[in-house]
Amino acid sequence: MKKMTSEELRKAWIDFYEKRGHVDIGTTSLIGDGTTGVLFNVAGMQPLMPYLLGKEHPQGKRLCNIQGCVRTNDIESVGDSSHTTFFEMMGSWSLGDYFKEERTKWSYEFLTQVLNLPIDRLATTVFEGNDSVPKDDETAVLREKSGFLHENIFFLSKEYNWWELERGPCGPDSEMFYITDKPACSPNCTPACDCGHYIEIGNDVFMQYDKVDENKYELLKKKNVDTGWGLERILAFLNTNGDVYLTDLFKGAIEILEQESGRKYNDDEKTKMAMRIIADHIRTSVMLLGDENHLVPSNVGAGYILRRLIRRAVRYARILNIPTDVFNKIVYYYIDDVYGKFYNNLANSKDFVITQLNKEIKRFEKTLDIGIKEFEKVIAKFNNDSEKILDGATSFRLYDTYGFPIELTEELAKERGLSVDINGFNQKFKEHQEKSKTATIGKFKGGLASSGEIETKYHTATHLLNAALKVVIGPDVHQKGSNITEERMRFDFSCDHKLTDEEKKKTEDLVNKWIKEDLEVTSQLMSKEDALKSGAECMFIEKYPDEVTVYSIGEVSKELCGGPHVKRTGELGIFKIKKEEASSAGVRRIKACLN
Repeated sequence: MKKMTSEELRKAWIDFYEKRGHVDIGTTSLIGDGTTGVLFNVAGMQPLMPYLLGKEHPQGKRLCNIQGCVRTNDIESVGDSSHTTFFEMMGSWSLGDYFKEERTKWSYEFLTQVLNLPIDRLATTVFEGNDSVPKDDETAVLREKSGFLHENIFFLSKEYNWWELERGPCGPDSEMFYITDKPACSPNCTPACDCGHYIEIGNDVFMQYDKVDENKYELLKKKNVDTGWGLERILAFLNTNGDVYLTDLFKGAIEILEQESGRKYNDDEKTKMAMRIIADHIRTSVMLLGDENHLVPSNVGAGYILRRLIRRAVRYARILNIPTDVFNKIVYYYIDDVYGKFYNNLANSKDFVITQLNKEIKRFEKTLDIGIKEFEKVIAKFNNDSEKILDGATSFRLYDTYGFPIELTEELAKERGLSVDINGFNQKFKEHQEKSKTATIGKFKGGLASSGEIETKYHTATHLLNAALKVVIGPDVHQKGSNITEERMRFDFSCDHKLTDEEKKKTEDLVNKWIKEDLEVTSQLMSKEDALKSGAECMFIEKYPDEVTVYSIGEVSKELCGGPHVKRTGELGIFKIKKEEASSAGVRRIKACLN
């Protein structure tokens, strides 16, 4: 096994694939553009989906990169040795070029010749087949031919070794694992087990089928390969026996926390957990604030997740008894020493990152003080109670409304001779997670909650509103997001001031004027380059494929868009602004309806 720094591993990955004819395509924004149904870029393959689904990539058929990703569905898991909210995927792709033989050979070569991992420590999984698709014996044979030991090749079900969307290209995948020193939990232990004996290194996805119907698959003529390996995870088992927070990516941040707190990382589990959470959450906050699309904390969507990360870091700073201005040092470390040279926008965004971070910290510290006062009110009723148990609903309200982690509530309660109904809290927390999950699944293209007739009208109206604001406020107004239901539309836009009543009236009148004119809504397919030359507006231009759809509404609006639209504006009815308010720093929000 070869010890490597993060910079050495990055270089090794790109060099390896460039020597094999791949082009380094660089990175794209971490922030979702509203067309994929997710708030962030969650996988290395996500920006390449149009090309994996058939479009030709301008840089060729063999591609590679190291792509930043953000996943926040398990924020509460951060604090152990492996979970992080920001991570980087080392990726390589074949778009209708090479397939399984080259892919399996190169994966093994990278594992053994570049990383110097011992053969007997490597394991791999292969799709076991089902009634719809046969067993992937081909990959198993090629894995063994490349060098994997026969006894370390495992066939697993579709749950573990298959990739697909609702329709279109799909296929089996084959994951690679490192066999750790931790003993297997049983003689029947496989990489599907989470006992820790096997640690996943990477995944090769073989898109060789077309899903044409439920449980019906046909072979594709043009096959693709998607490969994704986790940079942090590989660094961890190469250098630190599995703890990502001991890699050079986090080393400086941990040292700052040790110096400022007077504690050592390994003093106890409570200290270790707090340092991991702060180091992770500030790192992700730096990457989101410093992203080319500059996410800022807010109460909705991705901005809410960012706010939650910053506030969680503040809470754990209190556990370490350190002032939050320590976070500035950690910001400088991540930008100057770790990521600035790989994410060019970060170096130019340092002041913005610091300003926005400190603004959110100050806002939350005020909220936290209010929350402590609320806690005191809650426990006052226990003075004469014999049970002295804080119920789950109350402790969850402290968590959800005032940002109190359950640990803080327990500590404060214990000091006053009280206990907390943890089961009740967990039940409320579970209900909250289910609601959040349902809300996330409910996101569709263009901010639509569904795509019926009324939603289509509202979506078209957002184009008119965007155009009207440019006339009334100025050409620098740009859409920052939208959300549409059957009852109303919500539209976020860049603006540095609260709209006056006159500005709102002018905007509303202009939209209704265009509706009354019954303007035709037309669409045209064209290259992205030609679309931009034509003056079409678009959020997150880098996310769009080379061929795009441009929607024009008469002579008043021209935008790149993937959502549904009416044929003529006369179908929309009467447009009415119901509310205008702040969304986040430099972003305003309009809520409106059609009657």
